[in-house]
Amino acid sequence: MNLSLNVAARGTASNAELPVVCVVDSDTAASAALAGLLRSAGWQPDIFDSAEEFLAQPRRMVAGCLLLEQNLPGACGLDLQKQIADRVELPVIFMSSSPDVHTTVQAMKSGALEFLTKPLMGDVVLHAVSYAIERSRSALVQLMQIRALQSRYESLSRREREVMHLVVAGRLNKQVGGDLGISEITVKAHRGKMMRKMQAASFAQLVNMVAYLRGDHAEAESV
Repeated sequence: MNLSLNVAARGTASNAELPVVCVVDSDTAASAALAGLLRSAGWQPDIFDSAEEFLAQPRRMVAGCLLLEQNLPGACGLDLQKQIADRVELPVIFMSSSPDVHTTVQAMKSGALEFLTKPLMGDVVLHAVSYAIERSRSALVQLMQIRALQSRYESLSRREREVMHLVVAGRLNKQVGGDLGISEITVKAHRGKMMRKMQAASFAQLVNMVAYLRGDHAEAESV
């Protein structure tokens, strides 16, 4: 394994602030070499011998990625990738000394960023991990935005939620009142409270918020 790349440490952040690069590989020598390379680049390695050991650890909402050996004892790399498909903050980089076309295609179709062939080259690993960490940071920002929006949405009353969804669907206040069997003045009152609770400065911003809550990030431009 050619991982003897000399990389200056990046910054002086504490371990709690460092991006965490998880390595799942039953080859202890390979994992040790990767750990040294990752530390030299200013990242925090976290080493696991198997998919099962990795899954036993609690999910951490920090920037990072997963360097995953395809051929593992027990659950293979593809199995683990499927089990953590919801962890959008943890991009996956596959590794294998004998990759085959089918496995590579399956991994990439399931969202893997890279499929690296062993023996690993230090500069290739660093480039892939650096890109994955930037993707992770972006995903974490989106997750925090969604959680904040969900918290605001949960603060709405049932009627305020009904008004919000009808307004975003393009219904006028008078039409909303007719749909809900309430006066237009009452609709305006509910709408005002809803806008304040959602912290929406404009109708356009409210539409974007609802798009985020629905998971349509392509439609939502900003929150």
